[in-house]
Amino acid sequence: MSRMQEQRYELKYWIDEATALRVREYVQQYLVTDPFSVGRPNLSYPVHSLYLDSESLETYWHTVNGNKNRFKLRLRYYDDRPNSPVFFEIKRRLNNIILKERACVKKKHVAEILAGHLAERDQLLSPNSDSDFFAILHFQELVTKLAARPMLHIAYMREAYEKESDNSVRVTMDRQVFSAPHSSPEPTISTENHFNVFGDTVILELKFTDRFPLWFNDLVQTFSCTLTGAAKYAFGIEQKGADWARSPLQRQV
Repeated sequence: MSRMQEQRYELKYWIDEATALRVREYVQQYLVTDPFSVGRPNLSYPVHSLYLDSESLETYWHTVNGNKNRFKLRLRYYDDRPNSPVFFEIKRRLNNIILKERACVKKKHVAEILAGHLAERDQLLSPNSDSDFFAILHFQELVTKLAARPMLHIAYMREAYEKESDNSVRVTMDRQVFSAPHSSPEPTISTENHFNVFGDTVILELKFTDRFPLWFNDLVQTFSCTLTGAAKYAFGIEQKGADWARSPLQRQV
């Protein structure tokens, strides 16, 4: 849990697979492989997110309209093991800065918390963590304010690199980004009937917490990367439509 950066900058680019392989070699000159990527096929591990939104898709429209101060509500998890934790996250964008709050919850309590029952400390993986407890309470406050519910499941494979001493500088490449409506409070890893949001495109993200690394600029110029948006939740809805996102009955696409 201590690996999360509460505040950082994120720059996103769309690249093809051939460029991604060259970027991999370039980045390895400066960063080490993320411990979750080590030993994995294609140096990638699965990432799953369950996004919550209001019936009017308020957080989606805030992204589409480019609101300077906006947030997303999501559950982040990595497998379907019953004892694995689920991270309740508030991801807020303030101009160009990404701010995060996160609480690590025991998976067996996820449905209960999403049903509106006030979270308790013993439902957290670290019951004595004040930051986690305040984060889950803030998450529930925003859910209530929006009347938010589980809306979309996003799954992808992530290749990641970071500084050897800490993770204040990270480079990630996300592939096979799949999206589908999901109204159940139960986290799922199944991608049956999902659609591929970005096709064969690889989403490159350059992340840093303090100073912009000069070699980031060299990387962007070397591989002719163009800065762009790549909001996985919003882009999926943009392609399939709001009615598709609201209704889990429309999973057959």
